[in-house]
Amino acid sequence: MRILAVSDVECPAFWDHFVRGRLDGYDLILSCGDLKAQYLSFLVTMSHARLLYVHGNHDVGYATKPPEGCENIDGQLVIYNGVRILGLGGCLWYHEGPHQYTERQMQRRIAKLRFAIRRAGGVDIVATHAPPRGLGDMDDPAHRGFEAFCGLIDKYHPSLFLHGHTHLSYGTGIEREQMSGETRVINVSERFSLDVPEGNCPAAKKDRLIYVTRRPREPVSSDGPNFDPGSLFRF
Repeated sequence: MRILAVSDVECPAFWDHFVRGRLDGYDLILSCGDLKAQYLSFLVTMSHARLLYVHGNHDVGYATKPPEGCENIDGQLVIYNGVRILGLGGCLWYHEGPHQYTERQMQRRIAKLRFAIRRAGGVDIVATHAPPRGLGDMDDPAHRGFEAFCGLIDKYHPSLFLHGHTHLSYGTGIEREQMSGETRVINVSERFSLDVPEGNCPAAKKDRLIYVTRRPREPVSSDGPNFDPGSLFRF
């Protein structure tokens, strides 16, 4: 399965200088936040791919005008083509505003997903906005990563951890890819292409998106979505 991951910066090749057919070949688009709603709607319209997204800390407008034709997986576990994808948007709290969380709040969000992860037999891809602490983050309050994400990686060992938030243009020391144990941590700022084997999660059907957790109510508050992790859709 070919995946296009995007975040933070609208890619000129897909936006200002788009050529029809440029998005052909992608099966799934994952947005890790802080992109214009119109941009995401354009990507899903001009491709044959499904588009799943999480919120960035600047995606305030999504509450009233979300990206059309796209699906919000923030605070949820979904399965697509047998691949288990966990979405956790937002960044570490640094001033008042939505989609910002303290470490304790993010730990609670992850804890609410434990039963769903166990029910699905694990997780393959984690899509977040902020990076894990010490893996592609920065030291200023606005761009520090979450310690909670390090614990998530250590506990569940996803194959891929995709994030944005720290633009590659912020400095020469920002790495695009790092490894944390068996997990490949990738900063997908602007765009990044991936080839991922289709999963073998039981009962997962090709081209069908399965929501393992109940969809949260919009808008998402700064304290995380309210959903019952024990209320599952049947496979």
